[in-house]
Amino acid sequence: MGPRKQPKPSFDAKSFLSKVAGGRTNLEYHSKDKIFVQGEPADAVFYIDKGKVKRTVLSKQGKEAIIAILGEGDFFGEGCLAGQPFRLSTAVAMSNCSVMKVEKAELVRVLRAEPSFSEFFVLHLLFRNIKIEEDLVDHLFNSSEKRLARVLLRLANFGNEGQVQETIPKISQEMLAEIVGTTRSRVSYFMNRFRKLGFIDYNGSLTVHSSLINVLLHD
Repeated sequence: MGPRKQPKPSFDAKSFLSKVAGGRTNLEYHSKDKIFVQGEPADAVFYIDKGKVKRTVLSKQGKEAIIAILGEGDFFGEGCLAGQPFRLSTAVAMSNCSVMKVEKAELVRVLRAEPSFSEFFVLHLLFRNIKIEEDLVDHLFNSSEKRLARVLLRLANFGNEGQVQETIPKISQEMLAEIVGTTRSRVSYFMNRFRKLGFIDYNGSLTVHSSLINVLLHD
């Protein structure tokens, strides 16, 4: 299953949020900076203007798992709107990021007062839910090779509205293996195979070409 094309929003969230009178803060983060940490009070929602953010969870046994990688135009931390008192995950910048923080009370007010924004926000959450379901199906039925190809295409923004970013932030094979649910050696094998086939360039930085979609189409 290839990356689903995200519906083009009819609402400019970035422009709208920049005009919100109060309760918002524009923040800059460097790669590996923590935006919030699992267990902290959940009191705001974040919007990514630029860059990529990963969300991780840590078990009581100390094992960490990546549950999502988000990019430009994504919201995160919205669990506070449903009464979540504490963060259930940690959000970490994967690259230099520009992020807008909107306090919970202000976002609730805006959702009630602005039907256009409310419709856009609900659509965004529904689309994310679809992606989560697709990820589950991917893990249940597709090979690790196809799962890796899908992750790389998503990181490069193929299938989403907005500019495709063929060259993606540096990401280790260990991290890719964790996302895909396989071993580092398997990721290394498939990355080398993708490179030999011309689907990616992997030399210091990682460049993903649209031809990688062929891996998803091949049975």
